[in-house]
Amino acid sequence: MSELEFPSSVGAAAGTPGLSQWQRVANTFVAPSNTFVEIQRGKRSWWLPFVIMALVGYIFFAAITFKIGWAQVAENTLHADAKTEEKLANSPASARETALKFTRYSIEGGIAAGPVLSLAFVALLSLGLWGTINFVFGGKATFGSIFAVWFYASLPTLIKSLLGTIVIFAGSDPETFNIKNFAPTNLAAFIFPNPLEANKAFYVLASWLDFTTIWMLALLGIGTAIVAGVKRSSGYIAVFGWWAIFLLISVGVAAATS
Repeated sequence: MSELEFPSSVGAAAGTPGLSQWQRVANTFVAPSNTFVEIQRGKRSWWLPFVIMALVGYIFFAAITFKIGWAQVAENTLHADAKTEEKLANSPASARETALKFTRYSIEGGIAAGPVLSLAFVALLSLGLWGTINFVFGGKATFGSIFAVWFYASLPTLIKSLLGTIVIFAGSDPETFNIKNFAPTNLAAFIFPNPLEANKAFYVLASWLDFTTIWMLALLGIGTAIVAGVKRSSGYIAVFGWWAIFLLISVGVAAATS
């Protein structure tokens, strides 16, 4: 099968019913091209993966609330930043209390508002990817198709939230819980068990090498290529190219602030 050929088994015959949303969710993990061909054919409903990810996100939120505590999350976050910790150590107690409150409510509020924020985030990223695949690679994707592909492609990231929830309920020490790297899905979790002892830039680089993220990006590349009608390699280049840019920026910022 060439890169431009799509599976003919999905709704190929006239009148053959296509995949339901549940089938598209399942196929994302085992036969992703089938899911993305359905989107390319006009079935762009994305609400089911969105709802599933929101529910899993709130289960994770509840795990943190009841087993870790948001005050502890804030304390750990400040402690993980050596410069901030040093600055607060030489500041009045009221300054530390203010910093703790701000950190707590910003993290807690951000996760609680995750579903709403994800809609805006995915819309913005989809716009960038839509422009890239169409104007750089000559694709014919619509914004709606890229938006739908993004939500289905993001389903593997559920593994990270589920693993994080399991780790918390399995007895994770609240004082060592790291909200920025809460599940063993990336290199940083294995080679830098204590972030405070790691080079900040190397830690950020290792944390970006996350298997759920790479899986998601691979699916996004496949889906983007299918809905845009371009070679699969073009989808990969567009997706991983943007990922590489954001990675370099993150590592650069970490190096500059370490």
